[in-house]
Amino acid sequence: MKLPRVSDPGLWRLNIGIALVLSASATAGYNASQINSLLVLPEFKLFLSGLSSSAEGIIIASFSLGAFLAFIPASYAADILGRKKSITIGAGLVIVSAIVQATVQQVWVFFAARVVTGIGVGFSQTAAPLLIAETAHPRHRRVLTGLYNSLWFCGSISAAGLSLLTLPLASSWSWRLPCLLQMLYPISILLGLLVMPESPRWLVSRGRTGEARSVLTRYHADGNLNDPAVQEEFEQISSSINVETDLKGNSGWRTFLQSKGDAHRLLICILLGFMQEWTGNGVTSYYLPPILSSVGIHDSRHQGIVNSCLQFWNLGFAVTGAKMSDRYGRRILWLSATTLMFIFLSAATTMAGIFSELDIYETGIAVVPMLFLFCAAYDFAYMPLFIAYPAEILPFQLRAKGLAITLTTDSLACFFNQYVNPVAFDALQWRYFLVYVACLVFFLGVVYFLFPETQGKSLEEVARIFDRPEPKTLPSSSEGLSPAETVECKEARITTNSAA
Repeated sequence: MKLPRVSDPGLWRLNIGIALVLSASATAGYNASQINSLLVLPEFKLFLSGLSSSAEGIIIASFSLGAFLAFIPASYAADILGRKKSITIGAGLVIVSAIVQATVQQVWVFFAARVVTGIGVGFSQTAAPLLIAETAHPRHRRVLTGLYNSLWFCGSISAAGLSLLTLPLASSWSWRLPCLLQMLYPISILLGLLVMPESPRWLVSRGRTGEARSVLTRYHADGNLNDPAVQEEFEQISSSINVETDLKGNSGWRTFLQSKGDAHRLLICILLGFMQEWTGNGVTSYYLPPILSSVGIHDSRHQGIVNSCLQFWNLGFAVTGAKMSDRYGRRILWLSATTLMFIFLSAATTMAGIFSELDIYETGIAVVPMLFLFCAAYDFAYMPLFIAYPAEILPFQLRAKGLAITLTTDSLACFFNQYVNPVAFDALQWRYFLVYVACLVFFLGVVYFLFPETQGKSLEEVARIFDRPEPKTLPSSSEGLSPAETVECKEARITTNSAA
């Protein structure tokens, strides 16, 4: 497809809408980090006073619980109601729950509101990347989908910053105000939805082909009805989705097990959820202060400075990785990042062990730059590709469900980090890093053997990578074939007939 003109009003409108809808990732980052930020506020600790440690743990995990419950239902909403309506539901729930949290008087009402927040984020987190991937201009899609998860750090940074700004307040508004301001990102999402169109791929799946063609013409060709690139894009989308729709049962969960290609996709979706949390980043992300204490950095102010610097460091490398993935490809980023993470985490483990056993202060301090380099490698690939890669490899009918599987698996792995890691790290100290070093070796093999390259391909072309590129025979019907295989057969028949 030709390079779009930057001056096209339709393209400008589309990309502005996408930029605002990217706030869905920042919403997730804000709410995932909010409780940890609130726990440093004396007024919030007073609000939670009287709770047992287990009850306090439930309050802390309430957001994750809501998100976990929402991902699968959100996949149905995104397919049935549309991408935009599903995102609207999610943003609306977060706004309502923010108001409740800012005015609540009872702890367990606060818990319920946090669960609703998680549900809202689950809906928007499931549908927003789908809308962006399916609506963005093909030339911009890879960068924009990569930026999506990278902006998670914008939310985490703003949550921490707002809590610090409200710390001097001597009333409950020191924690109520950050809770209320969490609605800013969802409001940005709703503004973006006013600008953006519905996914043309979803419109085609609902038989609204005229609307889909109008969307592509307006936003990808500045209203030029005769633009050949848009005509080709529309025909490719229609051909692929219509074939999928013709195959009975192709959008059910069992479809993941009906062909080798779909089983391959399912395996990648599941593995990505675990890889996102079990590479060692869970320890460095959620339990940085104990790690710093274990290597001799005990001052809370110094720990806060290190943590703040790390968040900005993470954001910079995540955004850079999103841009570089379009130039060098997904597979290169996966392999290089995993290799570098193994090297840096191994070095950090060795230095932490030397400090612990020999009490050499310099080796303990050297752990900090190794952790920064480890996080940079993680941010460079795992943050931008966590959402972008499953959104790319799945065919339309399975895209929402596959992304929901990835997010659900990630929430389970995150639960593991939040509840098991503190106990394991307290018992094993630096030796616990060895578990994640071994995981990185395993994940490197997973990427090498299971993750194909998707660079430079449309969503429909990417879907065909997982199926037979060329059937040995041309069956008389599409029965028993995957959607991508059926498209290949039809194209092969057209080619054969033309040659004849």
